[in-house]
Amino acid sequence: MDARDDTVALQALLAARAAFLGYLERKVGDPALAEDLLQDTFTKLVARPDLAPEGEAVVPWFYRALSNAAIDQYRRRGAASRAYEAFARELDGHDAPSAEVQQEICACVSRLAMTLKPEYADALRTVELDGVPVGAYARQSGLTPGNAAVRVFRARRALRKRLTETCGACAEHGCLDCGCRTT
Repeated sequence: MDARDDTVALQALLAARAAFLGYLERKVGDPALAEDLLQDTFTKLVARPDLAPEGEAVVPWFYRALSNAAIDQYRRRGAASRAYEAFARELDGHDAPSAEVQQEICACVSRLAMTLKPEYADALRTVELDGVPVGAYARQSGLTPGNAAVRVFRARRALRKRLTETCGACAEHGCLDCGCRTT
């Protein structure tokens, strides 16, 4: 294709922009995501004009490229969702501590958990102390299993950091011999 053909093809694509955007919005159901996919596909074409086939109308080809972009987006979203759900199932399957170990948990853990963000404190209280599975916590909280698993993970990480800052070395050993017990 020569430069004149490239200009004509680009003009044809720009003239159909609104139709492309409408097509993507119907496919993905989200105007912002549709705009992002359209811009990404335009960017790829501008960066690599050789991708456009010679002897084929550019507009139907671009629709195929947009369709592929939408399908790729669904695949990425599906893979992320499956990973979060697997993580939530893994958290649901963890063994509860024995009654003896439960009694030995440092009292400072409960106190420090309450200093976290309210949603983190609630997640820890529900999942760790009350023993509610992450999936059930997700339903109670109106979250997806993946979001609930991430919240619990982040809450644990925040509590671990707070414990290390407050209790020091005893936090590394599970607070079993903690000297900071409170009544």
